Order: sequence, then C-alpha cells, then structure tokens
Amino acid sequence: MFTGIVHGRGLVRSVEPGSGATRFEIEPSGLEQTPARGASIAIDGCCLTVAEAPAGGVLAFDAIPETLARTTLGRLRAGDSVNLEPAARADTPLDGHVVQGHVEGVARVSAVLREGDGGWRVRFDPPAELMACIVPKGSVTVAGVSLTIAAVEPGSGTGEGGWFEVALIPTTLELTTLGALEVGAEVNIETDILARTVAHWMRHYAGE
Repeated sequence: MFTGIVHGRGLVRSVEPGSGATRFEIEPSGLEQTPARGASIAIDGCCLTVAEAPAGGVLAFDAIPETLARTTLGRLRAGDSVNLEPAARADTPLDGHVVQGHVEGVARVSAVLREGDGGWRVRFDPPAELMACIVPKGSVTVAGVSLTIAAVEPGSGTGEGGWFEVALIPTTLELTTLGALEVGAEVNIETDILARTVAHWMRHYAGE
C-alpha cells in the first residue's frame, strides 16, 4: 500500500526487453534509504518489486507484458524521470490517501493552465470506464501523486468526453515529475479505492 506522497525521483538508466518481462534499471534520488531486494516501490504510481538492490546503486525492476500494456511503463526510455514512493508502513502518516499501486489506465493531458500564484491547473482525459469513480473534491492518483479533484465533467452517460482537472501547487511541481507535463502527455491513473468499491457494488449488486 502507498499514500501517493512521492519520496523521490528516479532516473531510468536502461530498459531491457526480455522474453517474459522487461527489466528497468532506475537510479533513485531523494529516498531516505535504499530499498531492499523484494521491497515494493511505486514507480509513477505502479507497484513493482525490487529485483536487485546493490548497496548505494541502481535498482532493478521487472515488469510483465500486462503491466506494460496498461501503464506508461512500456513507454519509458533511458533518461526519463519517474516518481518513486516506497511502500507505506503501519506508522506512515497518511498525508495523501490510500493508494494500492494498481494502475487502472492511462490518461492524456488535454490542457495546462499556468496560474498567477505559480501553480498549474491541468485537465486530463481518462479512459471512459474510470469516470464513474472520479468525483468532485475526491482523490485520484496521477503518476503516483495523490491529488484532489478540482473539477469534473462526466461527459455522456457512458463517460465518453469526460474529463477532470487538478490544481498543482508549486511544491508539487518542484518535487515530482508533474512539473514537466504538457498537452498530449500520458500519465498513469488510479482512482480512489473507496469510490471504486461503492461504484462496483452499485453496478453489480444494488439491483434496480
């Protein structure tokens, strides 16, 4: 489990496709301690297991084709920067919200408005099936960052044409990769597990 509070950045050193999985080598910075082999790390919001963790060195992760197809990890190249968050512990402050690290889809940036206070307002077009779990003033995880939803346009009854917006403060822009967002960029999205659970129950078990 995670909280959506990014602890550091990672620099992608190499991407090596394999027959069963793709190996990513990522050089971390900003983490309080080097994760051990077998630890869970959220990379741009996607939970992966540390496959190799040499002391003070580059971390290695393996991602299967399903992960690559459903997230932005399949688009990563050497030189890219990613958000990193170690798994939460029982005593971790819940500064964000409960995040599973299970990316549900990829959203595209459709607008970026730079505001006078140094913050940004960013609009995302997510997959239509996620719109039912994106609610005003609710929580959403974008590229591993816990954010509050500032505005929502549900679109049609099926979610087509729907979008949501978030407001990014200067601190978030500085400490995460979101400061590099531009129109057309793609990001991992995970909706709030509480909203997801209610929507699932209402859709499948609430009857008429």
